[in-house]
Amino acid sequence: MAEPSETRERPTRAYVIHPDLGNSRTRRSPELALEEAVALAHALPAIEVTGAEVARLRNPDPGMLFSKGKREEIGQHLQAAAEGEGAELVLIDGPVTPVQQRNLEKDWGVKILDRTGLILEIFADRAQTREGVLQVELAALAYQRTRLVRAWTHLERQRGGLGFVGGPGETQIEADRRAIDEQVIRLRRQLGRVVKTRELHRKARAKVPYPIVALVGYTNAGKSTLFNRLTGAEVLAQDQLFATLDPTMRQMLLPGGRRVILSDTVGFISDLPHELVAAFRATLEEVLAADLILHVRDISHPETEEQAGDVGEILDSLGVEEDVPLIEVWNKIDALSPETRAALQRTDARTAGVQTISALSGEGVDALLAAIEERLAEALDEPRLDAELLLPHSDGRRRAWLHEHGVVVAEESAEEGVHLRLRWTERQKAAFEAL
Repeated sequence: MAEPSETRERPTRAYVIHPDLGNSRTRRSPELALEEAVALAHALPAIEVTGAEVARLRNPDPGMLFSKGKREEIGQHLQAAAEGEGAELVLIDGPVTPVQQRNLEKDWGVKILDRTGLILEIFADRAQTREGVLQVELAALAYQRTRLVRAWTHLERQRGGLGFVGGPGETQIEADRRAIDEQVIRLRRQLGRVVKTRELHRKARAKVPYPIVALVGYTNAGKSTLFNRLTGAEVLAQDQLFATLDPTMRQMLLPGGRRVILSDTVGFISDLPHELVAAFRATLEEVLAADLILHVRDISHPETEEQAGDVGEILDSLGVEEDVPLIEVWNKIDALSPETRAALQRTDARTAGVQTISALSGEGVDALLAAIEERLAEALDEPRLDAELLLPHSDGRRRAWLHEHGVVVAEESAEEGVHLRLRWTERQKAAFEAL
């Protein structure tokens, strides 16, 4: 009987290539884009990365993508990868046409997967709920339909792949296309039933007037860690791209006494395949229904501005209205140097709508909760009342609470205590009186 280590399936050896077109199509650094592509590959346990490189292209070949010299150079890397063990899969971090895929596979003798295909594989590996599985299958079929080209020799050889995104199989192209179209119709019907169920749940929540606060952000920005910190949930949070996929919702009690529903959505990424945006639109409708959006950013990442731009583009494509209030949450300040951190927080104090936090340590979370409460009060037109209050000098706890919730307009110290001028909502007043 074979030992478990002997029967365990060996990971697929993969070589990662980021094509650098040298134009303004992308805002990203080619080297950092390659790092992200390698991280995407590592997100699949079935893949072992044996090497990676940036391939600079002046004039992409329409039929082969890379020039002859570059193809030969990459071919040598493929043979030398992993200490003499050649790679079996090439991951190209960008779009590859079906013709280019076919020609490169014949030239190098390995399977090719482009960025869209890789992200689809990750989503297929991570989807847990029925809806998530259906959405990934639907997106994969839309992608696979474009891959129905006469690969190898008249399709007598299946292209293969890691999962169901691999290739057309052994049947003729038109028969494959009809089969895919029939599957798409079936999946859309099933997904429609799931979406109707979720709409019923949404209507049921609407009867309970709890505002919805949606977390959005680039993948690995720390949304799930923040979600766990705020709700006490145990959503998977790892230093890995797309560690969580299916959306999660939890009820949360703000310090002022207001109950809200916090929604954690799938992470965004640059060049997110349009098939996935379309398939996951129903899931992302929670963002469209949100009363407040928290845009979580990894402020320690060297391309945090570019990542924020990608998130903004996806929110625009989803149709998120500009008047929906949004708080930028600059996360991972614990990963910054003390000097950068101090400078950032001084800037933050002058920047409206920004909160600096560490979801890991909890630093800044109390101020974030106060900001959420204030923005929701403004968004929901909750009236604010002026009030005056005298607190004894010894009552530091309640005085700190008032400052923490941003309701103090002015204060003056006197012999009998601290005179405070306040501007707060009825809800905040009731929460204060309950202390």
